Amino acid sequence: MLESWCLSLPLAYTVAVLIRMNVIWRNSVSCLRIRKVPHRYQSGNHPAAPLGSRILTDPAKVFEHNMWDHMQWSKEEEAAARKRVEENSAVRVLLEEQVKYENEASQYWDTFYKVHKNKFFKDRNWLLREFPEIIPVDQKTEEKTQESSWDNVKTGAANCFSRMHCPIMPEEKNLGMKRCGSSDGPSRARSHFSNLDSEEHSEGPLKTELFPGSSATFRILEVGCGAGNSVFPILNTLQNAPESFLYCCDFASRAVELVKLHSSYRAAQCCAFVHDVCDEDSPYPFPDGILDVILLVFVLSSIHPDRMQGVINRLSKLLKPGGMLLFRDYGRYDKTQLRFKRGHCLSENFYVRGDGTRAYFFTKGEVHTMFCKAGLDEKQNLVDRRLQVNRKKQVKMHRVWVQGKFQKPLHLTQKPSKLVSPLLSHG
Repeated sequence: MLESWCLSLPLAYTVAVLIRMNVIWRNSVSCLRIRKVPHRYQSGNHPAAPLGSRILTDPAKVFEHNMWDHMQWSKEEEAAARKRVEENSAVRVLLEEQVKYENEASQYWDTFYKVHKNKFFKDRNWLLREFPEIIPVDQKTEEKTQESSWDNVKTGAANCFSRMHCPIMPEEKNLGMKRCGSSDGPSRARSHFSNLDSEEHSEGPLKTELFPGSSATFRILEVGCGAGNSVFPILNTLQNAPESFLYCCDFASRAVELVKLHSSYRAAQCCAFVHDVCDEDSPYPFPDGILDVILLVFVLSSIHPDRMQGVINRLSKLLKPGGMLLFRDYGRYDKTQLRFKRGHCLSENFYVRGDGTRAYFFTKGEVHTMFCKAGLDEKQNLVDRRLQVNRKKQVKMHRVWVQGKFQKPLHLTQKPSKLVSPLLSHG
C-alpha cells in the first residue's frame, strides 16, 4: 500500500516524505533509549523539556565522554562539597577590600575584556534550545507552519510505532500542554500587548521621541552581554525576523566596544550600550514596559547579594505584561565554588577571583524568592547537575547551574519590594 501511494506522488515529494518518515522512526528509536531518563521540572506541576540524554549507567565508563547529564549526588559527595565550602569560606576578605571590589567592579571587568577580548567565552549556541522564548512569536508560527505541512503526511504506522514503543508518561503529557501554553497563551498575550505598545507609542510624548528599536514589535534585552557570546547567536536567529530588535548592555565599556566592532553587529537590529544595572537611576535607551524578553545569563552572580533584589525589581519594570525574564547562573557547590582557596570569600557563598571579578552561587530557593518578590510568576526553576570529565588527567568535576523562567503577569497586584544594603552604606 505504501509503495503504490508513493508511486502516485511526484518523485521529489515522495523522497521528502520518506526522509521525514525516516526522521520520525529515528526519533522513536531515540525515545526508546531515553524513556527512563528523568525529566527536569518547573515549579508546581509544570514539567520542562529534558536536559541532555547522556546518562552514566556504568561508573567504569565515566571517562568515555567529557560530560554526563542528570547526575545525582551521593550523600558522601554532597557532604564533601559542604565541607569544602566551609573550609574555603572560613577566612573572609577584609571589609575595606570588599568595598573596593564593589566600587571598582566595572574596572575589573573592563580589564578582563582588555586582556581576553572575545576569546575567553564560547558562543552560547545552546540558548535557543534552553530558551525558545527568544524566538519571536511570528517566527515560531512560521516554523510550525512549515513543519505542519510535513506533519499532515505522517503515516498512521509511524504514529502507532511511536505510541507503542515510547508511551507518553504523565509528565510528558503536561509537557505538551506546557509548550502549547508557552507558545499560544503567552504568545497571544505578547502579540496583543505588542499591538497595545504600538498604539501607545502612536500618541502622546513618544510620538516624536523615537528610540532605538521603536518600530520593532518584538524586543529582547541581554543584560551583561560581555563580548557578545549570546548576542551574535541571537542576531543570527533574528535575521529572518526584521520586526525584532535586540538590546544588549554591559558596564564594561571595553566589552560593549568589542560587540560593536564585531563583523556581525547590525545597528539596524541591535543596540549595544554601556549600562550599570545596579544604578537604579541610570536610564535605559528605551521606555519601561516594552520588552518581550530579558536574558540574564551568568550575570547576577557577579553582583553583590545585597543589590540583586534591586536589580531584578528594576528589570521587571522593563518587561511588558506577559514578558519573560530568562535566568541561568551558578548553582550551590558548583566546581567553581569548590575550587576557591581560603581568603577569597567575601560573604556566604560569595567569592572574589584573582582578577577582582566576583561570583555568587545560588540555590533554587533563593532564585524563587528574589524573582517572586519582584512581582514575577515562576514558570521554571530547576537545578541542572552534570559531571564534567577531564579524560587526560582522569579528573571528575561536578557542574551545578540554576535555570529559571519568570513571567510578568498581565495585571500586577503589588509593587516589588526594595532592599537596602548595609555593606554599600560604607563610602
